[in-house]
Amino acid sequence: MSPLLQVRDLKRHYEVHIPEGLFGRKASLKAVDGVSFSIEKGRTLGLVGESGCGKSTTAKLVLGLIPATAGTVEFAGTRVTARHDAQWRAMRRRMQMIYQDPLGALDRRLPVITQIAEPFEIHNPEMPAAERTERSALLMDSVGLRPDMAMRYPHELSGGQRQRVVIARALALEPDLLVCDEPVSALDVSIQAQVLNLLDDLRERTGFAALFISHDLKVVRQMSDQVAVMYLGRIVESGLPEDVFRRPQHPYTKALVSAIPTPARRGKRERIVLEGDPPSPVDVPPGCSFHTRCPIAQASCRNQVPQLIESGGHAVACHLVNEGAAPAVQAAE
Repeated sequence: MSPLLQVRDLKRHYEVHIPEGLFGRKASLKAVDGVSFSIEKGRTLGLVGESGCGKSTTAKLVLGLIPATAGTVEFAGTRVTARHDAQWRAMRRRMQMIYQDPLGALDRRLPVITQIAEPFEIHNPEMPAAERTERSALLMDSVGLRPDMAMRYPHELSGGQRQRVVIARALALEPDLLVCDEPVSALDVSIQAQVLNLLDDLRERTGFAALFISHDLKVVRQMSDQVAVMYLGRIVESGLPEDVFRRPQHPYTKALVSAIPTPARRGKRERIVLEGDPPSPVDVPPGCSFHTRCPIAQASCRNQVPQLIESGGHAVACHLVNEGAAPAVQAAE
């Protein structure tokens, strides 16, 4: 069975002007630089990495909100483009997004019941107003919002309640794919747990697939069936959550995992502290983009870009790990 979402060698480069010398110079900012992955129906892929690694740009490319520089995105066998035509609108009905900032995603001038009903007005305008209201009320109940909140405005709700409104609106059209871009990072820890449990419960009930983006490895581990780790626009490691977090292979993943807090009864994990800051995506280092911070980098790391190589369902892009293995992902032709 073919995957619901197939991403092949996806790239998004921006032309930027660098204020250097008398007139400056033009350069290419490589926000996403050759990302490939797939998501099957009912499954969740967790995409994790530092801020600025290209996770949110990947989400926008998957939904066709911005055009790709190269590569392809296929949803249910149909190529996703950023033309925003009738075909794109039909696909967007089946692909919805939960944003990081729920207050920014909502219109402060409209009551929440009106905003939850908005997808029905856009994609099913012939639906009677009474039915839209009824279905919106059912959606509110499904995400744990009380009926008396229907006529409240976003600023009258807590952060967790606002995120529940966003989730209800995203689920209104019963999408096949939900893209969650840092959906709980702006919430308190106790509210985060409520929203994550809600998403997990809704996924079991409705069967949607999800691309779950976060910089929090504990959250990704809880929510994902597969995990992909991004660094400077590329995936450097992927696999099952238990494999990636218990037996990380790439030096960058090892550093991320070492920063996860552990209960005192399990003892302290040795912390790996990376030297320096991530390089600029405008001036990506040659070879492995991580070699400038890698404690075990060798000469080949500075000259050759490592391929993402799979072994036993666990893929790693590292010369020192993958000697003699076969490529896991072939670039799109």
